Amino acid sequence: MSSTIKNINPMTKSHPHMLSSPTETASFCETMRASTKHQFCSSILCLTLLTFFPLATSKDTLSSAQSLQNNQTLVSSGGVFELGLFKPGATSGWYLGIWYKNIQEKTVVWVANRDKPISNSSSATLKIGDHGNLVLLDGENGTWSSNETQARNPIVQLLDSGNLVLRDGNLNRNGPKDQFLWQSFDYPTDTLLPDMKLGWNLSSNLDRYITSWKSTEDPSTGDISFKLDYRGFPEIFLRKNQNITYRSGPWNGERFSGVPEMTPSDGIQFNFVANSEEVYYSFSVRSNSESFYSRLIVNPNGELQRLTWIESRNIWNKFWYAPKDQCDDYSECGPYGICDSNASPVCKCLKGFEPKNLQTWDLRDGSDGCVRKTRLECSKDKFLALGNMKLAESGGAFVDMNMSLEACKKKCLENCSCTAYSDARISVGEGSGCVMWTGDLLDMRQYAEGGQHFYVRLAASELGTFCYKTREKMERIEIERKLIWEIGESLLLSLLCIISHTFLSSYITIIRMWAPHPIIHSIIYNTPPWRPQMIWNMSR
Repeated sequence: MSSTIKNINPMTKSHPHMLSSPTETASFCETMRASTKHQFCSSILCLTLLTFFPLATSKDTLSSAQSLQNNQTLVSSGGVFELGLFKPGATSGWYLGIWYKNIQEKTVVWVANRDKPISNSSSATLKIGDHGNLVLLDGENGTWSSNETQARNPIVQLLDSGNLVLRDGNLNRNGPKDQFLWQSFDYPTDTLLPDMKLGWNLSSNLDRYITSWKSTEDPSTGDISFKLDYRGFPEIFLRKNQNITYRSGPWNGERFSGVPEMTPSDGIQFNFVANSEEVYYSFSVRSNSESFYSRLIVNPNGELQRLTWIESRNIWNKFWYAPKDQCDDYSECGPYGICDSNASPVCKCLKGFEPKNLQTWDLRDGSDGCVRKTRLECSKDKFLALGNMKLAESGGAFVDMNMSLEACKKKCLENCSCTAYSDARISVGEGSGCVMWTGDLLDMRQYAEGGQHFYVRLAASELGTFCYKTREKMERIEIERKLIWEIGESLLLSLLCIISHTFLSSYITIIRMWAPHPIIHSIIYNTPPWRPQMIWNMSR
């Protein structure tokens, strides 16, 4: 390899006879060997140099014979990311981190020793330990380390993805990811990068989630986390300590049901995987631009942000964020309450329900939610179809990805504890899969556009003829409503035209009748009505 570790050998700058590359080393050795007078000395010197210069054979990797000191860095092969020590803001400690190499304002995406800073950078050393793991030392004391491995030839490498990996040097450098002995992508801090997984490896019980910095200048573990819950119908929760502040809604095949604006763009592709081995969310960058950077972060203020780099302006643009309004706050309207940010007040009860605490409800505090007006009768019950919905919290939901929506409805009706159902995927034809809820329905929201259909169980007497049994009927009603509205608009416009024409015709008729009158004449022709009389008086 021809590249070198940045600043790996400060001696080369101060000593005029130190060689700066392996090529120069080999050339020097050949010259020395050509002189029989110094043959023995040259052999010893060449052996010494060739033993020393493996330290400078690669700038993106570190072998077991190498170490990284305080003023040295690793740079990924494409120059995208850099790893080294940094000191944020006014803090006194030093941290091992990864940041974007070509962005002037240092943007850190990963921190190794976030809760145990090094007091003096000159005593810091990064190396591969005796147990095949990556070790960060503060003098002689260990500050941070990765998992131990059994690799005979472990190598550390910083990839252009921002992933710091520990791999077996005897295997292919560009081998599959499952050959990594350890990777920083499995232990994120506050940032989710492209192709990084947020979620669970069920085989190893590894939970990958992001946690905020304590403050903008303190990278230690903060109070805000964004973490996937794989129980029931998986979804992701934003928490402050242990309290839920925001919920993404479950993945419906196209997006999270609580993020209707989450549509694939020209540059970003969203992915969700759920199988017996792992459950995770990730995103990929599809842009051809090498400087198109996107990242998802949680900040110390409790906000989840998607940021994209605008190179022409040298800024991180806030592409999306949450929570963004009152209805994004978790369970704003309580059990069986629906939040609508376009309404005032934002909370309303489902049809067939009424506020549990009318006094607080009237004060616009909907956290107590709603209760049923009429008891259910199991097999006689009906379902209320709601559109553009963020599905209720689904951690305890029953999920069958192979069941049809009609079979799902039947199964829910047969289970007297079932309170609602929906399709699991909206991206396959007209929907497929089955999700059933058996407890209180929490954190529901209705959008002007987006979301999905949601079917809530009600007593038949509460529905009357309002019940739409199928999605097709519901969509037909929506089409009929739009058609009626369009016809109404056309009739109203026609009526206005007729009224306007009638009024204008009457106005013209009146003008013509009264035109000889001096006042009307003056209005029409903009002349003083009494001017002729005034002239006549002056002439007398």
